[in-house]
Amino acid sequence: MKPHFLSFRIRYSETDQMGVVYHGNYAQFFELGRTEWLRELGISYKKMEQQGVMLPVVSLTCNFKKSAFYDEVLTIKTSLKKMPTAKIEFNCEITNEKNELICTGNTVLAFIDLKTRKPIRCPEHILKLI
Repeated sequence: MKPHFLSFRIRYSETDQMGVVYHGNYAQFFELGRTEWLRELGISYKKMEQQGVMLPVVSLTCNFKKSAFYDEVLTIKTSLKKMPTAKIEFNCEITNEKNELICTGNTVLAFIDLKTRKPIRCPEHILKLI
């Protein structure tokens, strides 16, 4: 599966007093990347939940390489690490306008049945789209 690229501009509210992007925002940036990766395939979180499937994050790592600053345009590269089973795993790289690596990360999400709250295998219709 090819990677997905998403660019966005850092807002003032995403920075600390020094104009540096607050580290806690990177989890949201990774979420932006993976939801748009899924949306590009025709999969939406909203529709999955309506079909009784949740995708909670079970693991998140972030390795900071360089600071990002207010008003910079960052690009998130999101790629699927391997075909999903009961989990789906994404790798992320965030770069700035100069193509400098800001951070790398990884998120693992579990497919969960909305009613039973138990893990399930990746739905077949999602596997077909991937």
